[in-house]
This record gives sequence, C-alpha cells and structure tokens, in this order.
Amino acid sequence: MASHRRPKQPSHGYTSVLTATAAVTVVLSAQSASADPLPDPNKKGVQAQVDRLYEEATQATEKYNGAKESAGELQKEADNLHEEVVRKQAALNELRQQLGSVATAQYRSGGLDPSLQLLLSTDPDAYLDKASGLDRLSARQSDTLKRFLSQQRALQQQRTQAAEKLESLQDTRKELGSKKKEIQGKLAEAQRLLNTLTAEERAGRAAKEERANRASERVELGNEASASGRTAAAFDAAKSRVGMPYVWGATGPGSFDCSGLTSWAFRQADVSLPRTSQAQANVGTRINAIGALKPGDLVIMRTDLSHVGFYAGNGQILHAPKPGAQVRYESMARSGMPFMWGVRI
Repeated sequence: MASHRRPKQPSHGYTSVLTATAAVTVVLSAQSASADPLPDPNKKGVQAQVDRLYEEATQATEKYNGAKESAGELQKEADNLHEEVVRKQAALNELRQQLGSVATAQYRSGGLDPSLQLLLSTDPDAYLDKASGLDRLSARQSDTLKRFLSQQRALQQQRTQAAEKLESLQDTRKELGSKKKEIQGKLAEAQRLLNTLTAEERAGRAAKEERANRASERVELGNEASASGRTAAAFDAAKSRVGMPYVWGATGPGSFDCSGLTSWAFRQADVSLPRTSQAQANVGTRINAIGALKPGDLVIMRTDLSHVGFYAGNGQILHAPKPGAQVRYESMARSGMPFMWGVRI
C-alpha cells in the first residue's frame, strides 16, 4: 500500500521572514505609489545644453553679422567698379570712333596707315613700341592712339578687379548662408530639447527668464560719473530699448542682437560703429579694468569677443543677452560671460 505522509509544516522562523518580507513589499509599493517621483538628473543636463546652444548661436550670429557686413561692402565695391567699367567703355568707344574715322579717310585716299592697325592688333602694346609707325600720324592722332591704349589697359584692369570682387562676394554669400543654417540649426536643437521638458519645467524656465527681465526695473546703477556727449546720447538711446526682444541678426528698432543694439544706439547719436562685437572691440580707447569703466562705455565679453553691451554702472551691463531674452540690465558677475575689456568711444 502507498503510504500517505503529512506535509512538513514550515518552521515558525521561516513564516516570520515571509510575513516581514511581504509587509515591507507592501509598504514600499505604497510609498512608490504615493511619493513624488525623484528628480531626473538629466533635466539639468537638458537646461545646460539649451544654454550652451543659445551661447553658440549668439557666437555664430556675430560671425553671420560680419559676413553680412562684408557682403554689403563687396556689393558696393562691385557696383562702383561696374559703373566705372561702363563709363570707361563709353569713353573707349568714342576714341575708337575717332580712330575709325581717321582710318576710313586714309583708306579712301589710298591706304591704311600701319599704325591704325593697332585697332586690329592682338598685341597693341608691342605694336605701339614700333615708334616709326607713328611718323605718318599727326601729333593729335598719335595722342588719340596713346589715350586709347591707356584707357584700354585701365578698362581691362577694372574688369579684372570687378570679377575678383564678384567672386569674393559669391564666397561671402556662401559663408553667410552657412552661418545662417548653423544658427537656425542650433536654435532648432535648443527648441527640441526644451520640448522634452515637462510643461511645469518649461514654465519654471520661462519664469526665471521673466524675473531676469523684470529685474531691470529695479536695478541700482549707483552714482558713477557717466560718459558725456554722443556716448551719453547713445547710452540713453539704448536705455529706451529695455524690454525689446533679442533676435539674431536684428539691428532695431524693435528687436536686437548684442552688437545690433550697440551699433543702433550709437547711430542715434550720429556715430557709426562697425557691425560686429569683434570689430567694436577695437575702436575707441581700451579700458582694461572694470573699476575704470564709466556708464556708456562698451563692455566686451567672452574670450572670442563675441558679446558686447553698455556698461551701466554698479557692475551692471545693459545688453541684448541671448535668444528668448529681452534687452535688459544684468550683473556682469552673474552673466556667465568673462569680461575682456571696455571701450570708450
């Protein structure tokens, strides 16, 4: 017969361990369900990446501004050269007609003067070196020939210069397009990263930016001696733009990038500044110490000189800082950008 044994009962100690484990599991489950989720360390990384992309976009903006300014100058030079070529071509055509009349008259009278064959020569300079060929021409005709050749050389030289300017312009426009694409790419990537934040996190970031913008209304500028004359007028113009948005490549009056604000402000005081922060860093008198700055001086920031604003007094800078921000006052020490030097216009 098969034997039927009674199942062995678990020991009292083993039962206690199971009971305790189950209790802990229940407690932990309840805590996990009710407690706030732990902060995601990657979120801070997202914020830092966005700030870095914005900084890189502003740096690329200054390079874009430089390329745009160069393109404008090259276009003016190319246009001027083209106008000069047209003018000289008209003068050359008039001389050609004069020489043609002489050639026609001599041909009808029995032969074409060899010197007038300069018009058909592939190497008129070499032909002209044969001075004996001028003996059969009057002094006036000889002078006309010399002027014709001189103007022909000048015309060819300017045509070459115009072609070189147009080639440089084409290269600069390619650079311009490349920088524009780079800026737009960085801003788009920053927006993509911002979209990974929760609505609450985005609201918190926006609120922080708004607090920085509103701080301009309460900033203490102290009683430091200000610059005078046109510099003071430029600084006043910049102060009137507080609250206007940062837009890359913008030069006012309703939006600005950093050098767009400073160049616009000085333009209101009838002072022409270069377009970029790097170029503005090398005009006027350099001020190396922050303590020697006066309100109205330009402040050059970052090691690549890619940011500029106005010194506003009491360690504050008035500037257009970055995408998503407004023209505002901000502590230089808290701007996150190293001070390089000041410029007094």
